[in-house]
Amino acid sequence: MRNYCVRINSIIHYMTVNTICVLISSLSFYAYVASYFITPHMKSEFKRFDLEKLGLLTIILEFLGATGLIVGLKFSPILAISSLGLALLMLCGFIVRLKWKDSIWIASPAIFYMCLNTYIFLASIK
Repeated sequence: MRNYCVRINSIIHYMTVNTICVLISSLSFYAYVASYFITPHMKSEFKRFDLEKLGLLTIILEFLGATGLIVGLKFSPILAISSLGLALLMLCGFIVRLKWKDSIWIASPAIFYMCLNTYIFLASIK
């Protein structure tokens, strides 16, 4: 058990905060993409907002953004473009939720991922 903890600590030591943020964001967006195809909830949300036609486009943009974040760990211009794109996508999601008078609690994932990807963007252009 002790060796396992030491190994995890050494892995975390080599990972930067930025890398951890990229992994959290990209894996979350991959989960959202999978959720769109596996469960009816995501599609029903687009239908509720009368944005049914934009559902698949949004999912494709999320997939490209998540992939861009991963690739961007090696190529920083791709990281900047992908994180900015995802931040803007989440800003749009937040605006739609405000327009439909959803609570801040319901809109909080969009706010969180908008802020997270804005942080990744700002860190990538330094």
